[in-house]
Amino acid sequence: MSKLKLLPFSALESTAQKHRQANHRIVTTNGCFDILHVGHLRYLQQAKQLGDILIVLINSDASVQGLKGPNRPILPEAERAELLAGLECVDYVSVFDQSTPSESLKQIRPDIHVKGGDYDVSKLPEAPLLQEMGTRLAFIPFVEGQSTSSIIERITACHQSVG
Repeated sequence: MSKLKLLPFSALESTAQKHRQANHRIVTTNGCFDILHVGHLRYLQQAKQLGDILIVLINSDASVQGLKGPNRPILPEAERAELLAGLECVDYVSVFDQSTPSESLKQIRPDIHVKGGDYDVSKLPEAPLLQEMGTRLAFIPFVEGQSTSSIIERITACHQSVG
């Protein structure tokens, strides 16, 4: 069932149009979503509450490496996409290969685009595009202590203390 939620780039525009014609409010968000954790879940649940349809755009493996370095992602893009698609609050997942989700956002033309509270408009490269399209930006508070980087640090510390 979750495979039906995985959208190739070529299906973004037609899927968004179908929902727009049904008067659905479309919400998007984007990120790496490497090692899914409770912070991600709470964030996505809150994002979904802002509209009818939640489309999650995830960075491809190559894009994550460009942003986070050669040791990331921990989980490959197909697994990250499948995990996200398995969440009840997520309607669709699409992988993008660029450093920003701008090309995907142009296809979707969301009503609302959501980012975590660790971002603001000045840190968001896609902000000018979203403003030009009339998309509202919403920022959801960051869940303290819940990040992939902090999980990796805890695993590394445990492994070092055992070894």
